[in-house]
Amino acid sequence: MLKTDLWPRLEPLLARAERPARYLNREWGCVYKPEADFTFCMVYPDTYELGQANQAVRILVNAVNAVDGMAAERAFLPAVDLIDVMRAEGIPLFSIESCAPLSEFDVVGITLPHELAATNVLEVLDLAGIPVRAADRGQDCPIVLGGGPCAYNPEPYAPFFDAITIGEGEEVTPQTLEVIRSLRAEGASREQILRALADVPGTYVPSLYRWRTEEEAQERGSWVEPLYPGVPDVIVKRVFEGFAQSDAWEPSIVPYTEVVHDRLNVEILRGCARGCRFCQAGMMYRPVRERSADNVVAAVLRGLEETGYDETSLTSLSSTDHSQIGDILTRLNSACAGKGIRVSIPSQRLDSFGVEMAGLVAGQKKGGLTFAPEAGTQRLRDVINKNVTEDDLFSAIDAAFSAGWRRCKLYFMIGLPTETDEDIKGIASLAQRAYDRARQNVPADQRGSVSMNISCAVFVPKAQTPFQWDGQISPEETMRRVNLLRNSVKYRAINVGWHDPKTSFVEAVMSRGGREVAEWVEAAWRRGARFDAWTELFNETAWREAAVAVGLEPEQVAQAVYDTGRVMPWSHISAGVSTRYLALERKRAAEGVTTPDCTFEKCTGCGACQAVGVDNELAQERLSGKGE
Repeated sequence: MLKTDLWPRLEPLLARAERPARYLNREWGCVYKPEADFTFCMVYPDTYELGQANQAVRILVNAVNAVDGMAAERAFLPAVDLIDVMRAEGIPLFSIESCAPLSEFDVVGITLPHELAATNVLEVLDLAGIPVRAADRGQDCPIVLGGGPCAYNPEPYAPFFDAITIGEGEEVTPQTLEVIRSLRAEGASREQILRALADVPGTYVPSLYRWRTEEEAQERGSWVEPLYPGVPDVIVKRVFEGFAQSDAWEPSIVPYTEVVHDRLNVEILRGCARGCRFCQAGMMYRPVRERSADNVVAAVLRGLEETGYDETSLTSLSSTDHSQIGDILTRLNSACAGKGIRVSIPSQRLDSFGVEMAGLVAGQKKGGLTFAPEAGTQRLRDVINKNVTEDDLFSAIDAAFSAGWRRCKLYFMIGLPTETDEDIKGIASLAQRAYDRARQNVPADQRGSVSMNISCAVFVPKAQTPFQWDGQISPEETMRRVNLLRNSVKYRAINVGWHDPKTSFVEAVMSRGGREVAEWVEAAWRRGARFDAWTELFNETAWREAAVAVGLEPEQVAQAVYDTGRVMPWSHISAGVSTRYLALERKRAAEGVTTPDCTFEKCTGCGACQAVGVDNELAQERLSGKGE
């Protein structure tokens, strides 16, 4: 049970903070359980505006609060201005619900949403008064758990966590907490608790493994060696088997202040089998599972009524792939007609956005659309297995602009494997022709309002993907290609934006590195690196100095190209998709051969269904005709 309330000390400081509403408790919909005898704090390692919109935080807090005797609260990293004030005043990081120090919780969970949050994890721990390294924590310290997308290569974070959950957390998080709760009640030591956590499927306890040398790893097929009998050699991700049958309505908090994606979000589909070879999410969330139209519609209508939002988003990796998406949108548009409510989907597949879909998405409120061709030529789209053509793009543009849209963003990547200058010029050509098509589909007097933007990300080789063995191009080469693209775009009406190649470089090192990269992260943080995803706060000098200090060659980590026989630092972590399949997909990429979506065609042999014991439910429905 929590004992300390920091609010009397914190409240006077909020007048000195930018956007003090970030730190206020008791928002509408929050759950407060002061009577609970076991406490868990779920932390998003960035500001409230970003973290409160995160669905994983909402899902896990709700799952834990549903357990009798357990209380789950939330915490977010304050903005830099308040962090500095808190350090000066000696106020530790606090939870939102109780305004209690994180150090008083039994367990602290920190999600790893993206690689650039690494230094923020250390900032969270240090600001909370918790030793940043697990090895330095005493018996009374909270157990620190990690999880999230970056857990599929946990090694750059390994020394900072007591345990890391691999996979989906709805079931495993309460299960893990129950193990800790029971053992603590019995008086078990920290070491005994960690040994027990290794027995929870999907849980990786880094301290129970020795990190091998390069030579040992390549010879023995793994970078880690269990230190004790019974500690698993491979940790297989957890999958929430009941997702399709679970209620799509997830109790929501309505913030006092505006947050990113400030709307009702309802998850309709989990997983994606499109098979884009650069996409980590498409590999790690397999197999595909979807909630029924009745479930989704009921959840949206209930959520809108209870929260008062005027916009809802039907979220997933590929929402237009839902077998009943047309029915869902038709029913929601009918139910929301005349109420000023917008029903949207986060991004649209080019090959499924036709005239009917254009009429169903967003109703009368036409904002901007985002399409992702990813590459400027068909050759390169085949390499990455995008499985869309420029005709798909033009058909989508025709449908959208005829239906009333006037703004469109095209999303591409720069630095994809095998990319040439002709592929870069192809981005400009494709965008210009898409702009021409857009103008052709609007009345003459509205053509001046047509807007087309190009957004370019830098390719980052991600763990657990077919391109994990491929390197990233250097920041200098990235800028050369960006400038080639800018000079190739002849229309002033087309704006070209791009991600910072320096931050993408750090992202690549974090994505591909082993446990040695953790030393680099800590050294950079101690030199002032934090909030690295914020362009204005990114501290390149800290990262460069840290590399020298720890003797790391980050260019080698980010840019090296390997044979598929190389054992990568995450080989002991299984996302279900076999390494053999990833290697085969890389070979097909080199040959320009595409692989179909197994939810529409036959099984492609990735191994995910067999590895995690869950069938591809969407494929079964389509094959039986139920999803038509």
